[in-house]
Amino acid sequence: MLTEADMKANMQRYLDGFNKNDPEKVISLFAADAQVEDPVGSEKLIGKGSLADFFRQSVASVKQLKLEAPIRGSHGNSAAMAFSIHVEKEGIKTIIHCIDVMTFNDAGKIIDMKAYWGPEDAQQL
Repeated sequence: MLTEADMKANMQRYLDGFNKNDPEKVISLFAADAQVEDPVGSEKLIGKGSLADFFRQSVASVKQLKLEAPIRGSHGNSAAMAFSIHVEKEGIKTIIHCIDVMTFNDAGKIIDMKAYWGPEDAQQL
């Protein structure tokens, strides 16, 4: 059975995959039929093929993901984390303040990820 500690550990693995520039590690955390909405309000990505393309591009452009508070669990199969995304694209450095909510299946794979951030949460340095 999935525990709160399992969910938190998998969310930390997500951060570690980005910070080690390892998109395959990030992709491996998702179930085959997972959905990602990043940011919330954009088109949902469904299935590992779509997610693989998205995360390969995202990991390549991210310099660092930095936790802003401890990862939070729940009484269900979801957990959340507040973090900052440090990006550099075409010489422009940007920090995006984000909250991700992830839902897990019983095997510990992410089945749904929602990233909450809007235009006002992105700051150019």
